[in-house]
Amino acid sequence: MHIAIFYGSYRQDRNGIAYAEYLAGAFRQGGDDVDLVDAKQVDLPMLDRMYKEYEKGKAPPAMEQVATIIRNADGFVFVAGEYNWGVQPGLKNLTDHFLEEWFWRPAAIASYSAGPFAGMRAMMHWRAILGEMGMVVTSSPLALGGVHKAFNKTGAPVGSDGERLERNFPKFADDLRWWAEAAKAQRSRQAPPY
Repeated sequence: MHIAIFYGSYRQDRNGIAYAEYLAGAFRQGGDDVDLVDAKQVDLPMLDRMYKEYEKGKAPPAMEQVATIIRNADGFVFVAGEYNWGVQPGLKNLTDHFLEEWFWRPAAIASYSAGPFAGMRAMMHWRAILGEMGMVVTSSPLALGGVHKAFNKTGAPVGSDGERLERNFPKFADDLRWWAEAAKAQRSRQAPPY
Protein backbone atom coordinates (compact mmCIF):
# COMPACT_ATOMS: atom_id res chain seq x y z
CA MET A 1 0.00 0.00 0.00
CA HIS A 2 0.96 3.64 -0.39
CA ILE A 3 0.51 5.26 3.03
CA ALA A 4 0.67 9.03 3.62
CA ILE A 5 1.43 10.05 7.20
CA PHE A 6 0.58 13.58 8.36
CA TYR A 7 2.18 15.28 11.36
CA GLY A 8 1.29 18.75 12.54
CA SER A 9 3.28 20.20 15.43
CA TYR A 10 5.00 23.56 14.91
CA ARG A 11 6.50 23.66 18.39
CA GLN A 12 10.22 24.21 18.87
CA ASP A 13 10.77 21.03 20.90
CA ARG A 14 8.60 18.52 19.04
CA ASN A 15 8.29 15.19 20.83
CA GLY A 16 5.73 13.81 18.39
CA ILE A 17 8.08 13.87 15.39
CA ALA A 18 9.81 10.75 16.76
CA TYR A 19 6.38 9.05 16.80
CA ALA A 20 5.67 10.07 13.19
CA GLU A 21 9.10 8.84 12.08
CA TYR A 22 8.65 5.57 13.97
CA LEU A 23 5.31 5.00 12.20
CA ALA A 24 6.82 5.77 8.79
CA GLY A 25 9.62 3.28 9.45
CA ALA A 26 7.28 0.60 10.77
CA PHE A 27 5.01 0.83 7.72
CA ARG A 28 8.04 0.73 5.41
CA GLN A 29 9.33 -2.33 7.26
CA GLY A 30 5.95 -3.94 6.55
CA GLY A 31 6.46 -3.37 2.81
CA ASP A 32 4.44 -0.19 2.33
CA ASP A 33 5.47 2.91 0.38
CA VAL A 34 5.32 5.87 2.77
CA ASP A 35 5.24 9.66 2.48
CA LEU A 36 5.68 11.57 5.74
CA VAL A 37 4.19 15.05 5.45
CA ASP A 38 5.36 17.42 8.18
CA ALA A 39 3.12 20.50 8.38
CA LYS A 40 5.98 22.60 9.75
CA GLN A 41 8.20 21.73 6.77
CA VAL A 42 5.39 22.28 4.26
CA ASP A 43 4.51 25.53 6.07
CA LEU A 44 1.27 26.43 4.32
CA PRO A 45 -0.18 29.79 5.41
CA MET A 46 -3.30 29.99 7.53
CA LEU A 47 -6.11 28.87 5.27
CA ASP A 48 -7.21 31.57 2.87
CA ARG A 49 -7.65 29.67 -0.40
CA MET A 50 -8.11 25.92 -0.66
CA TYR A 51 -6.14 23.95 -3.24
CA LYS A 52 -9.25 23.56 -5.40
CA GLU A 53 -9.72 27.34 -5.51
CA TYR A 54 -6.55 27.84 -7.54
CA GLU A 55 -6.53 27.55 -11.31
CA LYS A 56 -4.88 24.34 -12.48
CA GLY A 57 -1.12 24.74 -12.18
CA LYS A 58 -1.34 27.97 -10.14
CA ALA A 59 -1.31 26.59 -6.58
CA PRO A 60 1.85 27.22 -4.54
CA PRO A 61 4.45 24.47 -5.14
CA ALA A 62 4.26 23.12 -1.56
CA MET A 63 0.48 22.83 -1.81
CA GLU A 64 0.73 21.09 -5.19
CA GLN A 65 3.24 18.63 -3.75
CA VAL A 66 0.95 17.73 -0.83
CA ALA A 67 -2.06 17.40 -3.18
CA THR A 68 -0.08 14.91 -5.28
CA ILE A 69 0.85 12.89 -2.18
CA ILE A 70 -2.79 12.80 -1.06
CA ARG A 71 -4.09 11.76 -4.49
CA ASN A 72 -1.51 8.95 -4.75
CA ALA A 73 -2.13 7.49 -1.27
CA ASP A 74 -4.16 4.36 -0.61
CA GLY A 75 -4.61 5.29 3.05
CA PHE A 76 -3.72 7.98 5.56
CA VAL A 77 -2.31 8.15 9.08
CA PHE A 78 -2.86 11.30 11.14
CA VAL A 79 -0.37 11.68 13.98
CA ALA A 80 -2.56 13.72 16.26
CA GLY A 81 -1.15 15.46 19.28
CA GLU A 82 -3.52 16.80 21.89
CA TYR A 83 -3.52 20.54 22.60
CA ASN A 84 -5.80 21.67 25.44
CA TRP A 85 -8.19 18.73 24.91
CA GLY A 86 -8.32 19.52 21.19
CA VAL A 87 -6.47 19.19 17.90
CA GLN A 88 -3.15 20.67 16.82
CA PRO A 89 -3.70 23.85 14.84
CA GLY A 90 -0.85 23.04 12.43
CA LEU A 91 -2.29 19.68 11.42
CA LYS A 92 -5.82 21.05 11.16
CA ASN A 93 -4.66 23.94 8.98
CA LEU A 94 -2.75 21.56 6.68
CA THR A 95 -5.71 19.23 6.19
CA ASP A 96 -8.19 22.06 5.61
CA HIS A 97 -6.36 23.18 2.46
CA PHE A 98 -7.73 20.08 0.72
CA LEU A 99 -11.09 18.37 0.45
CA GLU A 100 -11.98 16.19 -2.53
CA GLU A 101 -8.40 14.93 -2.65
CA TRP A 102 -9.08 12.92 0.55
CA PHE A 103 -12.28 11.22 -0.59
CA TRP A 104 -12.92 7.45 -0.69
CA ARG A 105 -9.87 6.29 1.25
CA PRO A 106 -9.36 5.23 4.87
CA ALA A 107 -7.64 7.15 7.64
CA ALA A 108 -6.13 5.88 10.87
CA ILE A 109 -5.41 8.06 13.89
CA ALA A 110 -2.22 7.76 15.92
CA SER A 111 -2.82 10.05 18.89
CA TYR A 112 -0.32 11.14 21.51
CA SER A 113 0.30 13.35 24.51
CA ALA A 114 2.69 13.59 27.41
CA GLY A 115 0.00 12.44 29.82
CA PRO A 116 -1.81 9.19 30.47
CA PHE A 117 -4.80 9.96 28.21
CA ALA A 118 -2.46 9.55 25.22
CA GLY A 119 -4.18 12.14 23.05
CA MET A 120 -7.51 10.32 23.06
CA ARG A 121 -9.47 13.56 23.41
CA ALA A 122 -7.84 14.88 20.23
CA MET A 123 -8.47 11.53 18.55
CA MET A 124 -12.21 11.86 19.19
CA HIS A 125 -12.24 15.26 17.46
CA TRP A 126 -10.26 13.89 14.52
CA ARG A 127 -12.72 11.03 13.98
CA ALA A 128 -15.46 13.57 13.27
CA ILE A 129 -13.22 15.87 11.21
CA LEU A 130 -11.87 13.12 8.96
CA GLY A 131 -15.30 11.61 8.44
CA GLU A 132 -16.60 15.00 7.35
CA MET A 133 -13.68 15.28 4.94
CA GLY A 134 -14.72 12.12 3.09
CA MET A 135 -12.56 9.46 4.73
CA VAL A 136 -13.51 6.24 6.47
CA VAL A 137 -11.82 6.22 9.87
CA THR A 138 -10.57 2.85 11.07
CA SER A 139 -11.73 1.50 14.41
CA SER A 140 -8.23 0.73 15.75
CA PRO A 141 -6.57 3.95 16.91
CA LEU A 142 -3.01 3.89 18.19
CA ALA A 143 -2.63 5.95 21.36
CA LEU A 144 0.74 6.86 22.86
CA GLY A 145 1.02 8.41 26.31
CA GLY A 146 4.35 9.64 27.61
CA VAL A 147 5.51 10.53 24.11
CA HIS A 148 8.42 12.52 25.57
CA LYS A 149 9.96 9.35 27.06
CA ALA A 150 8.81 6.68 24.60
CA PHE A 151 11.82 6.89 22.22
CA ASN A 152 15.58 6.90 22.68
CA LYS A 153 17.98 9.24 20.84
CA THR A 154 18.01 6.97 17.79
CA GLY A 155 14.19 6.94 17.59
CA ALA A 156 13.72 3.39 18.87
CA PRO A 157 10.79 2.80 21.24
CA VAL A 158 11.80 2.42 24.89
CA GLY A 159 10.15 1.90 28.26
CA SER A 160 6.64 0.70 28.92
CA ASP A 161 5.10 3.26 26.54
CA GLY A 162 7.44 2.17 23.75
CA GLU A 163 6.71 -1.50 24.42
CA ARG A 164 2.96 -0.85 24.28
CA LEU A 165 3.42 0.99 20.98
CA GLU A 166 5.32 -1.90 19.40
CA ARG A 167 2.75 -4.39 20.68
CA ASN A 168 -0.23 -2.41 19.33
CA PHE A 169 1.19 -1.24 16.00
CA PRO A 170 0.52 -4.46 14.01
CA LYS A 171 -3.25 -4.36 14.63
CA PHE A 172 -3.32 -0.64 13.82
CA ALA A 173 -1.44 -1.20 10.55
CA ASP A 174 -3.42 -4.29 9.54
CA ASP A 175 -6.71 -2.45 10.07
CA LEU A 176 -5.61 0.43 7.84
CA ARG A 177 -4.21 -1.89 5.17
CA TRP A 178 -7.44 -3.94 5.08
CA TRP A 179 -9.57 -0.86 4.49
CA ALA A 180 -7.07 0.58 2.00
CA GLU A 181 -7.12 -2.67 0.01
CA ALA A 182 -10.92 -2.80 0.11
CA ALA A 183 -11.27 0.81 -1.04
CA LYS A 184 -8.70 0.33 -3.79
CA ALA A 185 -10.50 -2.76 -5.08
CA GLN A 186 -13.87 -0.99 -5.04
CA ARG A 187 -12.49 2.05 -6.88
CA SER A 188 -11.12 -0.29 -9.58
CA ARG A 189 -14.59 -1.81 -10.05
CA GLN A 190 -16.73 1.29 -9.83
CA ALA A 191 -16.16 5.03 -9.90
CA PRO A 192 -17.06 6.83 -6.66
CA PRO A 193 -20.61 8.20 -6.77
CA TYR A 194 -19.41 11.82 -6.51
